[in-house]
Amino acid sequence: MGYQEFPTAPLPSRRSPRAPGIVVVGLGFLAAIWLCFRTLFTVSDRTPNVAKVQQCSIENLHADLSFLDAARPISSDEFLQRRDRLAQALYTNKVDAFVLEPGYTFQYYGNISQYDWEPWEPEERPFLMLVLPQVNESGDITAKTAFLSPHFEEGRVRMLGIPSRDAELDIVIWEEHWNPYSTLLDSGLFSSRSPKLMMDEEIRDYIVRGLDSVGFETVGLSPEAELVRQIKSPAEVELLRAVNTGTVVAVRAMRPCLVPGLTENEVTSILDNSLLSIGFGLFFNIVLFEEHGALPHGGFVTGGKKATPDSMIVIDVGAHYLGYSSDICRSFFIDQPKTASASILSIFKSITVLGDTERLAEPVSSQQSKLLAEKYKVWDIVLEAQTAAADAFRPNNTAASVDIAARKVIEDAGYGYGFTHRLGHGIGIKAHESPYLNKWNKGVLLQTGMTFTNEPGIYLEGKFGVRHEDIYLVKEDGEAELLTGVRAKGPYEP
Repeated sequence: MGYQEFPTAPLPSRRSPRAPGIVVVGLGFLAAIWLCFRTLFTVSDRTPNVAKVQQCSIENLHADLSFLDAARPISSDEFLQRRDRLAQALYTNKVDAFVLEPGYTFQYYGNISQYDWEPWEPEERPFLMLVLPQVNESGDITAKTAFLSPHFEEGRVRMLGIPSRDAELDIVIWEEHWNPYSTLLDSGLFSSRSPKLMMDEEIRDYIVRGLDSVGFETVGLSPEAELVRQIKSPAEVELLRAVNTGTVVAVRAMRPCLVPGLTENEVTSILDNSLLSIGFGLFFNIVLFEEHGALPHGGFVTGGKKATPDSMIVIDVGAHYLGYSSDICRSFFIDQPKTASASILSIFKSITVLGDTERLAEPVSSQQSKLLAEKYKVWDIVLEAQTAAADAFRPNNTAASVDIAARKVIEDAGYGYGFTHRLGHGIGIKAHESPYLNKWNKGVLLQTGMTFTNEPGIYLEGKFGVRHEDIYLVKEDGEAELLTGVRAKGPYEP
């Protein structure tokens, strides 16, 4: 809240038997305190030095970058292994090929040497990657990979650095005046005249309609194919650990640098610049103060609200590093200004006017005190809910059971109405991946190697919100592994 000016003390009543000297001393004492407050308020109202805060944040972050040590780019061999696992799932599902166009799925199976797939955006001309199962002489199922490309783009396809077992990529080319889908069907890749193609949600409708129009049978993603991406390799785990731990460290490094008066937009920029300084790519950054945080993703009017020491600050942020995503959230307070105001304030609040029972106007109202107490209470409840969910990340538990574990804690505390979203979701090269942790998802069983967000929250509209979000790895021994370095410890140590 902003500082207020307080009225001068009322003069004693004429009926008071007090000695004039005591009155003078009392008024003099109050006047001295009043001058102190005027000085302190003037200092506190200065415009925050954003550049200084930024420097502080970056210096704190760079003090220890060991969280990056174990992260390495995904190797070419791992891309090939992923396609082989996909081919085995396709064979099980009696599907002729998996088809995909540029996007996260292409990035997962193709190559992340370009950590963003902008070198080839989805355009009006179909550029498709196909993974086909093939059985070798020994009976092993491996992947054959082929591409459908406009003829004039063939050279660019070969320069993308897509890992392959063959010296040359198998590219089916089509001219601008040809039907690309008929060209693919007639390419010799398929033994059937009505091949079955599997695809995920990223492929665009016009591609699906074009494939269907020439005789392909198109089907959606199967659980077996989906599982290939859901179970993370050791290399993926280290990348997720690096980017998520680093994002948490960035928030924790920034917090002690923040000062009253900074706006949501300024804090967003400070955190963005800190993440960029360690080589992370920006993804999303939601910074919300007080009642703005009561909407889990904020509203269209957020950005200009200023921080105070009593503001509940919610930061939900994700970044990219070597093709993998972070998605973490912290809720916290900033430190009180480093002045004598706090101690003088306590004196000022407790002074009576020379024995009168009437007190001076208090800077912190009873209502504000109750609100602050509720913030601490809710912060603890959400952390307890996150702890309960973390204990439920065990192999063969349902996805629903993890959500229910957290939800029960919040409901038992009387805030069930304020937990308005699912508990979490899978995470990998995308921040939001399947499986999804909601109380209805009883058909999905957790498996070793799956990674999830754990993000319970309580949102009290018009007041404040609290959310804690960390990343967990399901382990074979039953105890989930934290991939965000350290959980929040308190509202001043997020």
